[in-house]
Amino acid sequence: MTPSDIESIERATLAAVSPEAVEEFQGWMLPYDSGTVSRAHSAVPLRHVPAGEGMVDQIEARYRARGLRTVFRLANEACFDGLRQELARRGYQAGKPVLVQVAPVQAMRAASAAAPAETADVPDAAWAALFLAEGFDPVDGASRVKALSRARGSVYASVRENGKTVAAGAGAFSHGWSSVHGMRTDQAFRGRGLAGRVLAGIAAVAEQRGIARAFLQVEDVNTPALALYRRAGFETVWSYDYWRQP
Repeated sequence: MTPSDIESIERATLAAVSPEAVEEFQGWMLPYDSGTVSRAHSAVPLRHVPAGEGMVDQIEARYRARGLRTVFRLANEACFDGLRQELARRGYQAGKPVLVQVAPVQAMRAASAAAPAETADVPDAAWAALFLAEGFDPVDGASRVKALSRARGSVYASVRENGKTVAAGAGAFSHGWSSVHGMRTDQAFRGRGLAGRVLAGIAAVAEQRGIARAFLQVEDVNTPALALYRRAGFETVWSYDYWRQP
C-alpha cells in the first residue's frame, strides 16, 4: 500500500459509514457520531507516520467539546509505537483487532457462481429488517442501518427468499475504491453461499462504475467471514486496534 492508497482507503471508509460530522485536523480524520459503529466515531490518521507532539491532547479536546469519549483507530505499525505508549500511560485500553483487506473487483465478482445479489440505490425495509433480526444486537443494528443509509452513492445488496431479505450488505464507491460494509446473513440461511452472492452483487456495480479495487474491514476473530473473503481474493494489508479512553 502506498501512502496515497492508505489515505484514500481511510477517506472512503468514512464516506461509507457516514458519521454525523467529520473534521479533518493536521493529517487526521476526526469523525463524530453518537451511534455504535466504531469506525464512525474514532480518530484515524490519514498516513502511517508518527503523530505530532501534543496530538493526543488536541484530539481529546475536540471530542470532549462534543461530549464524546475519545477513541483512536491505530494501525499496528511501528511508526505508532510512541503514540500507543502514550495512550497506555493515559489508561486507554486497546481491543477489537480488525484487518483491512483489499482485492481486485474481478476476483470479488467471482466469489459466487450463483446469481449475484440484487442491488438498490436506497435501502428498503426488508434490507433494514435483517439488521434487527434474531441473533443480531438490535441497538447496534439500528445504528448501522442509520449510518450506512446516510452514505451518498452507495448501493444496498439483498438476497431474498419469499420476499424476505436473508443476506445483505452495502457497497460504497469513492476515492477510487469499492468497499464492502454491513455484511449480514440470517442465522437460518448460513452455509449456503449467500454472502458470496452479496459480494458478487456489489462487485458487479463496481465494474459498471469502472472501479477495479475493493477493500473491506473484518474482525480478526471472524473465521467464517475470513474464509469467504479469502476465496474472494482479499488479502490483509494492515491491521488496527481501537484504543478507547477510560
